[in-house]
Amino acid sequence: MRSFRCSFVTGWFPPLFLLRLRPDDQACPVEYALDVIGGKWKGVLLYHLIEGTKRFNEFRKLCPNITHRMLTLQLRELERDGIIHRKVYQQVPPKVEYSLTELGMTLVPIIRMMKEWGDKHKGHREATDEKAE
Repeated sequence: MRSFRCSFVTGWFPPLFLLRLRPDDQACPVEYALDVIGGKWKGVLLYHLIEGTKRFNEFRKLCPNITHRMLTLQLRELERDGIIHRKVYQQVPPKVEYSLTELGMTLVPIIRMMKEWGDKHKGHREATDEKAE
């Protein structure tokens, strides 16, 4: 089994593609953070939650390229990790709202910094692609 060395702690750890660990089982703090907020959509969903509570279909409109299944999975993982709160209203038709938890609010500065970085560097990839051609 291949392993990698985490520079933040001592010891050897199996790569995630061989062993899927829960975040609280991971010894590397960067690995833990990326497991919680990593993935194609989690950062985007968290960015939209900074503005306030959202409903499922609001996310679908804000992120038209995400599938229904993927949105459900990403929201469930964020809820499981204590980053978002899912509030179900007992009414017909059903109403469910998502909001950041206190723990999720601690990610706001990070998400904002990621947005600033993206704004500043989003043209870099296109420039690199043009040079390659």
